[in-house]
Amino acid sequence: MNAPASIKELLAAVGEQGRELPHESARLHVSGGATYTDDIAELRGTLYAALVLSPVAHGELVGTGIDRATLLAQPEVVAVFTAADIPGENNCGPIVHDDPFLASGKVEFIGQPVAVVVARSMRAARQAARGAVVAVKELPAILSIEEALAQQSFIMPSKGITRGQPDAQIASAPHRVQGRTGCGQQEQFYLEGQIAYALPREDGQLTLLVSTQHPDGNQREAAAALNLSAKDVEVICRRMGGAFGGKEGNSSIFSQSAALAAFKLRRPVKLRVNRDDDMMITGKRHDFRIDYDCGFDDNGRILGVDIVLASRCGYSTDYSGPVNDRALLHIDNCYYLPHLRVISHRCKTNTQSATAFRGFGGPQGMFAIETVIEEIAHELGLDPLQVRKVNLYSDPAVSGDSGSMTTQYGQAIEDWIGDRVIAQVASESAYNARRTSVDSYNKESKYRKRGLSLVPLKFGISFTATMLNQGGALVNIYQDGSVSVNHGGTEMGQGLNTKMAQVAADALGIEVGLVRVTGSDTQKVPNASATAASSGADINGAAINHACAQLRERLKPVAVRLLGCADSAIEFVAGYAQLTGITGSFDKKKQVPWQTLVKQAWLDRIGLSATGFYMTPDIAYNFNTLQGQAFYYFCYGAAVSEVEIDTRTGEWWLRAVDIVHDVGQSINPAIDRGQIEGAYVQGMGWLTMEECIWDKNGKLLTHGPSTYKIPVASDVPEHFRVSLFDGQNVKPTPYRSKAVGEPPLMLALSSFFALRDAVSAAAQHRARVDLVAPATPERILLACERAKAACQ
Repeated sequence: MNAPASIKELLAAVGEQGRELPHESARLHVSGGATYTDDIAELRGTLYAALVLSPVAHGELVGTGIDRATLLAQPEVVAVFTAADIPGENNCGPIVHDDPFLASGKVEFIGQPVAVVVARSMRAARQAARGAVVAVKELPAILSIEEALAQQSFIMPSKGITRGQPDAQIASAPHRVQGRTGCGQQEQFYLEGQIAYALPREDGQLTLLVSTQHPDGNQREAAAALNLSAKDVEVICRRMGGAFGGKEGNSSIFSQSAALAAFKLRRPVKLRVNRDDDMMITGKRHDFRIDYDCGFDDNGRILGVDIVLASRCGYSTDYSGPVNDRALLHIDNCYYLPHLRVISHRCKTNTQSATAFRGFGGPQGMFAIETVIEEIAHELGLDPLQVRKVNLYSDPAVSGDSGSMTTQYGQAIEDWIGDRVIAQVASESAYNARRTSVDSYNKESKYRKRGLSLVPLKFGISFTATMLNQGGALVNIYQDGSVSVNHGGTEMGQGLNTKMAQVAADALGIEVGLVRVTGSDTQKVPNASATAASSGADINGAAINHACAQLRERLKPVAVRLLGCADSAIEFVAGYAQLTGITGSFDKKKQVPWQTLVKQAWLDRIGLSATGFYMTPDIAYNFNTLQGQAFYYFCYGAAVSEVEIDTRTGEWWLRAVDIVHDVGQSINPAIDRGQIEGAYVQGMGWLTMEECIWDKNGKLLTHGPSTYKIPVASDVPEHFRVSLFDGQNVKPTPYRSKAVGEPPLMLALSSFFALRDAVSAAAQHRARVDLVAPATPERILLACERAKAACQ
């Protein structure tokens, strides 16, 4: 390393965190050099697996459900496995063990895996599986939320939160609004589909190369299925081509199926499902039916509100418990609701088990309260922004209400900046002037109408299951000064490894180019939580800091001997161990280059490897009562969206987006802005165009890109502005940063409510708008017709 010419230049080089570094794999992504699971060179003798799927939504299997002899007679087929061949536990349920990865005795949705077919080629395996006849006695099926509610079919007991006296407050309120709305499912639609490559090792061991958010879960469940211990199963994931929650629990269906075949045959087995089968097998975002009854005053202040949430959970528990809990915890969004009752029904249906998806119930809860806000604004003839502002959380010293900064689950909000974020985006977007402009346009335009909406968000960060709030890391320093880092998180394109390299570089006082973050590996960092709940950078970054702190303490005595100074006088900065507070010109007597220090430490037989661990503090939450300190901190944001619709066709265009989002002190602003932009677009897709359609028998009809529409580049307007709120996390997270994975998705609520505003304009804002999500062109057209008819 070349020595800087002066101390000024040295200090200018300090610090990797806060820099807009490119994604660590960006060059590989665009050049085709990034290795995904399917790109890994296959071992000689590799076989290929495919899954036989249930053709009915509910039924009893006749025997094992398949004719093994017929399948084995198909070209290139070498083996067939069913639930009867599993030596251990048949389960892929991440929380409750009620979800077999191969159906046993019965099938409970169309697309449920019944058998694994293994062949010498992938084409042969798929053709044999697709042509298999499943012997099943069909039974009546429950397919919708309404059917489940009518038959009291629940996957788990209903839960709720009551605060104050909602019934009395609603009854005595000057104004009252009641209604029903809903928000739909959403397919994760990751670019890289589900895939697992199982490699048998000596003495019964297995290595599983899996596209997964939760290597530890794949490890434990595969070990349990094969009657192995966790030490005998290694799971590795270098990167994923997207996940969004869909590879948190669902990936185990495929990794266990491949593991079973590889374990039985002692041959490598790859299972890569095509897009159609992927969408037929895996779970989606929970769709919700929402009923509300709200009392409010002349200013739009909510006096009491009663909300009933009912979600379609599918046939097994999966993550439905915490997803629905989080909807209850986010029913307030940014608003103080002093008198509230909210109930959550978790409906059991004969459909794929709904699973984790970015936001994890938070978006559905926020959608509910924002709909109530919009209804209040319509009833009073107010701009919805006025109603939002009057209901915001506020300082008890100002409001005179001791509870006005405490959530419905009893957590005091310590970091409230929601009002400031709203004010900033309103100013930067010129909201008031835009509102005037939109109104003027609508008066002049007969068939085209525009809508405008500003929606804020407050999103809690932590796993609500306390034990999951922990992270681990392994940091190795090599003799040449380079550093490898392994941590419990997984890279799915979100830039986690880029940030972790920056954290490690700053913690050791070196340039980020010396750091390599390696693929997630259960034999390097064990017992890791899933990369979910937007916690990846927080818990794994803190674990890396813990490991690096230990290494600094080991290296300090070496630096002390080389510089002849006191231990307390050493700091690690910009590739040097140096005296603290040095001034003047560069002096090699006051600084030791990093590589020199590391080499001397090795010569002195100092350990250059350390493990780090972190557990999130201040979490004290009871998930039975839904009360306590559920979150370590909150993220805030607000977005202004402007849309235009054609009232004759229902077509719509997103004209402009302005966002202000709180990421604390950003480790990497470029990565964070990319996450914010992508989350908004994905949220807009959920709310406006991505629609899961089922036939009367429970078959998903939208199971590929030809029938399931996701946003594309042309759906993003040229006017798309993102500002990062200037602030720091009040909690001591790495670099005082905040999570950015999930919260920005809720910014897209503004796109839906802007469409609702435009529909309202079609009837001169004189009729209530009946519009559910996704607001497809068909729904927009019908909503316009209903609104106009109501005014005649």
